[in-house]
Amino acid sequence: MVRTPLMFARLPLGGRRLLFGLAVFGFCFAFAFPVLWLILTSLRPESGVYYVHRGTEFTLASFAEVLQDDRLVQAFFNSALISTLATIFSLLVTVSSGYMLSRFKGPAASTWFGTIYVFRCVPYISWVLPLYFVAQSWGLYDTYLGLLLPHIAVHICFFSWLMKGFFDGIDPSMEHAALIDGCTRWGAFVRVALPSAIPAISALGVLCWLFTWNEFLFALILTGNKVPVITVVMAQFVTEMGLRWNLMAATAVMALVPAFLLALFGQKYVIRGLRI
Repeated sequence: MVRTPLMFARLPLGGRRLLFGLAVFGFCFAFAFPVLWLILTSLRPESGVYYVHRGTEFTLASFAEVLQDDRLVQAFFNSALISTLATIFSLLVTVSSGYMLSRFKGPAASTWFGTIYVFRCVPYISWVLPLYFVAQSWGLYDTYLGLLLPHIAVHICFFSWLMKGFFDGIDPSMEHAALIDGCTRWGAFVRVALPSAIPAISALGVLCWLFTWNEFLFALILTGNKVPVITVVMAQFVTEMGLRWNLMAATAVMALVPAFLLALFGQKYVIRGLRI
């Protein structure tokens, strides 16, 4: 029996290119089809979502109805605000944390490393119930702060590892030269190490924002009616009377736009940062 790789190798160059192109097309189509179907559903009238054979009628009525809902508009604003603040505060801690883990080998660094290691090994879904009781007892339930702090904690535990790897890849000789010239450790970090890590910081900023924007579990458990976020509000289109696919699809498309634009313009920083 002839093996498949040998059969592929015996094909002419044109046949191999054709098979490779078909494989790439099928792979891309498998990922793009759900998004295309989502966009198509958002442009269909409610009566035509389940009955495609009724024609090719398209409308923007679903988007108009979504934008007229004050709760959805507030949810978009809350998600953007929480994602931005979580990214800023997480990076402030994560960058210095990664630098300390990379450059210092004392008891403080070992203790901090062990702490984030333990928390990182625990699935963050197991935090939800304790966080709910803590938020209730401290009066943080359904507040911006009550939703912001868990996201920052998760980001610090995960992205500190990545920042440590980035700083490990930066040659410390320039920092040593700055220290010899009379610069303090903090000055060497700000003037030498930090500018070298800008691509990595940009990459983590993009990933952190996207993670918070798309997060659902914390938002579902720790928020109510005062601080709605887009992932939770989107799920509320599922009711006992059915599912309003057109409105859910329109909301999902609108939620997809900021994430798509950020990923589109930030991909070069992500790729450059991951190569450090």
